[in-house]
Amino acid sequence: MTVSMEQFLDGARAFLEKVCEQRTPSGKSTGKSRFALFSGSTDDEITDAVDYQRAAFDAGYGWITGPVEYGGAGLPSAYERAFAVTERQYAIPSKGPLSVSLGMVAPTLAQFGSDDAKRRWLTGLRRADVVGCQLFSEPAAGSDLAAVQARALRSEDGAQWRLNGQKVWTSGAHYSDIGIALTRTADGPRHRNLTAFVIDMSAPGVEVRPLRQITGAADFNEVFLTEVVVPDTWRLGEVGEGWSVAIAMLMHERGAIGGSSSGGSGLFRMDDLAAWIADAGGADDPGVLEAFAKVYSGVTAAKAMRSRADRNLKANGVPGPEMSLGKLALTANLQALSDLVSIVLGPKLIGDTGVPQTFAWSELVLSVPGMRIGGGTDEIHRNTVAERSLGLPKDVPAKA
Repeated sequence: MTVSMEQFLDGARAFLEKVCEQRTPSGKSTGKSRFALFSGSTDDEITDAVDYQRAAFDAGYGWITGPVEYGGAGLPSAYERAFAVTERQYAIPSKGPLSVSLGMVAPTLAQFGSDDAKRRWLTGLRRADVVGCQLFSEPAAGSDLAAVQARALRSEDGAQWRLNGQKVWTSGAHYSDIGIALTRTADGPRHRNLTAFVIDMSAPGVEVRPLRQITGAADFNEVFLTEVVVPDTWRLGEVGEGWSVAIAMLMHERGAIGGSSSGGSGLFRMDDLAAWIADAGGADDPGVLEAFAKVYSGVTAAKAMRSRADRNLKANGVPGPEMSLGKLALTANLQALSDLVSIVLGPKLIGDTGVPQTFAWSELVLSVPGMRIGGGTDEIHRNTVAERSLGLPKDVPAKA
């Protein structure tokens, strides 16, 4: 019997009050000391994210729409949306360290995994007992993902595969337990010669090397695969149909990223921004008000689009083109936010005078351009929407 929404939300609030504090809007800015997009997750942040997800799962809120046989609550998506709204009223730990694992790896495994693979990992992923990463990009295959060169060779008896190759820009690989790897299993034709696998990140032959950024953090990694043995039961989808798995996973990725365009990242809490502007003395500046309105309208539109995407996902079972639009909305909203803080702060943005929430914004302003690349370049997303959703003709190659 489905619990009523009122009972569900009463239980949700009781759980949230038990594990964290409620946000209390005070009309004052939050006092955050850092605003960063590529800051890297500390060990404490990873631990806090895992502990919270486990508590939420055990209380029935870690996979609200998931099937009961895998530990989900089996409730309609309306309950998940209601919990998300309620959750934002509380100071929960950042979910950033688990965004790939929960937003991309788990739904892709649920969609394409064998019964053995789902039994082995699906509940663990949703409870954060297992953390997953995406092994797609390579040094010579970023936006052109179909050009991956990592190879998977099947054994004569068909029971296992051996993987060799290099992956790069892998978020969270240094603390992940499993990864979904896209590999080449034949020489052609293009898009029909790829196969995806789940791999054990602690298996012999898997080497993870963090990539140190100029900020000092290490969000990303390069991963080397040398004769890594993978059972055939860990294959996702059919042999040669890895491109379908990749597209589905990228849509899940764009859905996870797109959620941030409407406030999921915490950077777009409009009451906090308004309070910060007032503290900075910009509340009566017409230029500031115009820039704030641009952020506000962009975030509001992204929320509406996100709602439509959720309804489409419920109806069709797979992500739609709104996911690409959500990623584009995120970069547009981040650019609008960057413009806003630049107008409010002026020269204070580039001089570390020790005044709170001034120079702290500089890291965000400098990192916004990088978001146009992460999760697929904006140009690729525009092509995806134009060609696959709107049916517009492809670009004509320039003549030599």
